[in-house]
Amino acid sequence: MKRIKRRAAAALVLAFLILAGLGYFLVRLAEDGASWAMYRANSSVYTNGILDCGILTDRDGLILARMGGGEHRYADDETVRISSLHAVGDFLGYIGSGALTVYAGQLAGYSFWEGTTAGGQTVALSLDADLQTAAWTALAGRSGAVLVLDYTTGEILCMVSSPAYDPNGEADTSLDGVYLNRCTGATFTPGSVFKLVTLAAALDTIPDLETRRFTCHQTLEMDGGTIRCTGWHGEQTIEQALANSCNCAFGELARELGPEVLEGYAQALGVAGSLTLDGVATAAGQFLPAEAGTADLAWSGIGQYEDLVTPYAMARLCAAIANGGQVQEPTLLLGQDNGLTQLLSAEAAETLGDYMNYDVVYSYGRDRFPGLDLCAKTGTAEVGGGATHAWFVGYLQSGAPLAFAVVLEKGGGGLIQAGAVANTVLQKASEIYSQ
Repeated sequence: MKRIKRRAAAALVLAFLILAGLGYFLVRLAEDGASWAMYRANSSVYTNGILDCGILTDRDGLILARMGGGEHRYADDETVRISSLHAVGDFLGYIGSGALTVYAGQLAGYSFWEGTTAGGQTVALSLDADLQTAAWTALAGRSGAVLVLDYTTGEILCMVSSPAYDPNGEADTSLDGVYLNRCTGATFTPGSVFKLVTLAAALDTIPDLETRRFTCHQTLEMDGGTIRCTGWHGEQTIEQALANSCNCAFGELARELGPEVLEGYAQALGVAGSLTLDGVATAAGQFLPAEAGTADLAWSGIGQYEDLVTPYAMARLCAAIANGGQVQEPTLLLGQDNGLTQLLSAEAAETLGDYMNYDVVYSYGRDRFPGLDLCAKTGTAEVGGGATHAWFVGYLQSGAPLAFAVVLEKGGGGLIQAGAVANTVLQKASEIYSQ
């Protein structure tokens, strides 16, 4: 009898271990099944290590890439191929952040219950091929990035990085960063577009900010150096100081806020540190807190010193300002909902938006952007040797719900150069999406 009991107990233990092992396997399958199925030795998905199933389209169904039967094709139109290169990626995987790599599981049609689908699936990106070609044409061969998104849905409508190449041919590897998506994978000195971060911090922490007056005599002496401004602005409100992009006023604000507050806001607003796009990490922005009361701290609040940001982070911030302080997290997949994140209070977002509209109306000139109800901020970031990155970021407050960021690497003045690129793309986007 005792022997039977021992055998029964052993059988129960064995059954428990089998069930536990099966449960563990099912959990691992749920968590890691997609990566197992997408192992490059899986011949039902890959041929010679290259994804061999699925169709990738833009939001209107235009084929951007097609795979199957050992054949791999990109878009028929050359400009679409080149302008969408970094967003789409390449079959060989040199551009690791491209959709062909990131959404390989969806293209293969993987599911927990059925594994991969024969022939793969069609995956629609949120990109608009017409905006892609408009942005590529506007960049006119200059190094830089153009990013446009719908701030109500988070869908990225335009993601163009230059330099690029026709994926039907060979890449010119002599071009600096030809495989790099400058929208998400590169950081740039922000210059005055960073003043939006400093202003957001000041609106929350300085009670009399909107009634205060700032005086600019073109220079501001501080411990360790002199802050120089682009003009002699005299007495001005903070709204006027943003429109004037006054270094003296924002140097004062940075000194008053202090390094810890500025660093905290840079991180909270997503311009410092890494973000994600559909689960893929972006390049990490940078804000190094300089010593309190110094010229270095002032320059950091102006967007110089050691500051670095991605165009993606600036577009995301502008989307939050446009959307009442909440950002609908961006996506490259049509119809994907990545959820909301609160970046700013509704009051701070409204004030920032009003000030950015004032920039356009009273400083930049509405006639540069005909028909666009625009809120924007320029940046002309000094990067040494007399060169400057040209920035233009913002959103449309009526018509099409668009937020954007444009940067031209060593491209000159923010308003004249980057602003012109933004106008070209926004005019096209408004033509399509204001309806």
